[in-house]
Amino acid sequence: MLVELHVHQLGIIDSVTLVFNNGLTAFTGETGAGKTMIIEAIHLLVGGKSDVSMVRHGCDEARVEGRFVSGDEEVILSRVVPAQGRSRAYINGNLATLAQLSEMGADLVDLHGQHAHQSLLHEKAQRVALDQFANVDISPVAEAKSELRHLRQELESLGGDERARVREIDLLQFQIEEINSASISSGAEDEELRKEEEALGNAESYQAALRGAYAFLTEANTQVSAGTTNASDALRSALGLLQGKEAFTDVALRLSSLAAELDDVAGVIRDLADASEEDPERLAEVSARRKALSDLCRKYGPLLADVLEYGRVNSERLKDLLGYEQRARELEASIAAAQVRVRKAEAQVREKRVEGAPQFAKAVQKHLRLLALPEAVFQVNFAPEAEDPPGDALHFLLSANPGSPPLPLSKVASGGELARVMLALRLVLTQSPPTLIFDEVDAGIGGAAAVAVGKALAAVGKGHQVFVVTHLAQVASQAHQQLGVSKEVVKKVTYARVGELTGPARESEIARMLSGGALTEVAVAHAQELLAHSS
Repeated sequence: MLVELHVHQLGIIDSVTLVFNNGLTAFTGETGAGKTMIIEAIHLLVGGKSDVSMVRHGCDEARVEGRFVSGDEEVILSRVVPAQGRSRAYINGNLATLAQLSEMGADLVDLHGQHAHQSLLHEKAQRVALDQFANVDISPVAEAKSELRHLRQELESLGGDERARVREIDLLQFQIEEINSASISSGAEDEELRKEEEALGNAESYQAALRGAYAFLTEANTQVSAGTTNASDALRSALGLLQGKEAFTDVALRLSSLAAELDDVAGVIRDLADASEEDPERLAEVSARRKALSDLCRKYGPLLADVLEYGRVNSERLKDLLGYEQRARELEASIAAAQVRVRKAEAQVREKRVEGAPQFAKAVQKHLRLLALPEAVFQVNFAPEAEDPPGDALHFLLSANPGSPPLPLSKVASGGELARVMLALRLVLTQSPPTLIFDEVDAGIGGAAAVAVGKALAAVGKGHQVFVVTHLAQVASQAHQQLGVSKEVVKKVTYARVGELTGPARESEIARMLSGGALTEVAVAHAQELLAHSS
């Protein structure tokens, strides 16, 4: 609900801050006092059209801010209308588009009367209203349409253009054959080949190094000095000198381990030297293989593992394309079945809507005849069943006067009549935005009809926050909160004043509305009586 409204420099309003209650709030005052500007301010908040003429004369801009509260959630909407340039919208202090403001405003406020912000004028909202009344479940239609959409997307993804499909098949066959013919052993094959190529390319220098190392370990080193023994013999000679002496047991054991390890290492080096032979043919073969793998990585990589994955994924794609005819037939059959389910679900929705429409129209019409439209005829009109989708195209029709054919609500000329239709609809329906505004709802009525309208508004106010601009005492007396709007001229400048009316002040305002201005004792007594019998 709208709990607080601040209006600054809008029309004849200088600056006004209003705090609202639950239930029905009535705005009253003399014609031209500025009541409509309050409604205009709320209209701006929920995305209504702005105009530079709204800005108070001599001011740079008009500003409207509203605080809406629902449970623990709070949102602040703001609208700024400059004297020059485009208006700006804000949601919780953040700049927003007008579309965003309108979308949020549609969930918060529904305004009925002379303004365009009237949700039930739209066909979609009318369907929702009828569905709510008749307990129509449209989820089967949505589910069937979703399934149909997915099947069509899958069929489209297969490639419906035969020439394009053939071109893609040729390309994939070439690419997959190129990858398969390479017979890649694993994603690590290129690294294994790199190591082998390095070894083959350095075979001569590797062999010389190994044999030299082996000679140092096992042969006499004649390069240092004549008669020098090899490392293994020297190690064993040192061990012979220390063995058998208890004081050197630990050192002797370490020398023994070193001698055994040295023999083992020497054997390994010897084997490596024997195995390290030059093989130009194998080197050329490995180099060529590495180049072939590198070419594949450049096309489908960057890594060899990526090449393998590319081949796997596109093999599946090729399989789908080659099986297009069969899969397409399967999908087309599934699509045909899904279309039948959609039509069946739509037919069930239409049947439910058509079944519930007379009771819905009768309920609305009953309320209209209590709201000063005694000859009103309300109908729900459906488009021919052959239209697609059947049951979606429906319109609320109204004939307010005898002899006039029922017309769509959007063509109803009288703002007061339209507002009363909306009021009747709200009495029939329970779900709607939390805040409802009725402007001109009492136009052209009086007496018992005015009392009926007032009671109807109060009834709606038990479940919603309702604002009404009224000139009728019978309507204002039913309000849970009454705000008086007046204007005064100070130094040739007009100012609008808005204040809550309670006690004697409210009695006086009701009396003024009854008498047309004169506060007679009879008018005051009548006002007191109306207030005493209000809901």
